[in-house]
Amino acid sequence: MTKPDTLHPYGGEICMEIVSERQSRIRYLQCSGCARTYPVNAINTFASCEACGKSPLISIYDLPQGPPELTIDTSERSMWRYFELLPVLHRENIVTLGEGWTPMLRLDRTANTLGVKSLLLKDESFNPTGSFKARGLSMAISKALELGIRDCIVPTAGNAGGAMAAYCARAGMRATVVMPKHTPAAFKTECRYFGATVIEVEGLISDCARVVGEMNTDGRYFDLSTMKEPYRLEGKKTMGYEIVEQLGWRFPDVILYPTGGGTGLIGMWKAFNEMIEMGWVSGRLPRLVAVQTDNCKPVLETFLYGEAITRAKPTLANGLAVPAPFAQKLIQRSLRDTFGTVVTVSEEAIVDGVKNLASAEGLFVAPEGGALLPALQKLLDDSSVRRDEEILLLNTGSGYKYLENLPE
Repeated sequence: MTKPDTLHPYGGEICMEIVSERQSRIRYLQCSGCARTYPVNAINTFASCEACGKSPLISIYDLPQGPPELTIDTSERSMWRYFELLPVLHRENIVTLGEGWTPMLRLDRTANTLGVKSLLLKDESFNPTGSFKARGLSMAISKALELGIRDCIVPTAGNAGGAMAAYCARAGMRATVVMPKHTPAAFKTECRYFGATVIEVEGLISDCARVVGEMNTDGRYFDLSTMKEPYRLEGKKTMGYEIVEQLGWRFPDVILYPTGGGTGLIGMWKAFNEMIEMGWVSGRLPRLVAVQTDNCKPVLETFLYGEAITRAKPTLANGLAVPAPFAQKLIQRSLRDTFGTVVTVSEEAIVDGVKNLASAEGLFVAPEGGALLPALQKLLDDSSVRRDEEILLLNTGSGYKYLENLPE
């Protein structure tokens, strides 16, 4: 454990040692709260930090200079094309089902209806198990395998549990998934088919997290709770790399992201800053917009008042039902650093958003993705987003798992 003198933009010193081609360029993990550093070849989580023990650890790299093609494996059609900028040290430890490199779609009919110049959608429903959670769990399970871990546990609103179960099955590891009883049956069924132990809990994901803590007092499991280990973030950041690469190495003007635990929001912000540091892209960062539901809006309340003040309720968009995001400080920093904002929408608007994207674009998005259209309409109405800007919606998953909860 060291206390560096020279700080990286995320905190921590910049190492200049050259790492050979096609090896991971990761150097260390760093506490986002106090800047102490920790090794990547040992099991470390937020709890490893003796100074604060309450802040996420962040992966810090020796970032190369030069054109992207010198670093990216362009023959790889998955998120692992960015292997050098990811934390797995040895390729043989990669646990993959083909996650990442998802399509970027133009929504021209919807753009015409809204009167906007350019509307894009990054469709994460194409990932294994049908959501963007595949990115983070592929990364976390790969690193867990590399560190010799055999038992993993996660509290989940649904999609993270299915993804963890799938990658644990792929790796030959044991999975325990703790989810709310009201989670749609499809999520529970897929976890069981992947061989996971499923534990159902009354309440929201925060209640599931409490149960995980009680079950893991002896440390028998590796806890993959959002942002409490450092590797799911690195899988999610690949969305940011892909967005910029697919746009021809430029930023969109604004990105709307359904925000629960906020890993993807923080991950994209991290990726954008890494790409700027490497000289791959320039210009103003995209304004990041966190989209939440009226039933659960801790990010909005913290953005406005400095803390969450309303008791959260269940929502059709299960992934947004996160009453107390562990990485709240980093979420807020990513929003303010990009001059972003937070928008909430009603449950009725979410359903309308799902229906409108389905009927206009042939896309059956998850309720979390359905929240994006009404959120965009709010932003256009109050001029927070201009109609001549390039707008990107990030759909996090497929609507098919939610069929029992969606009205006809």
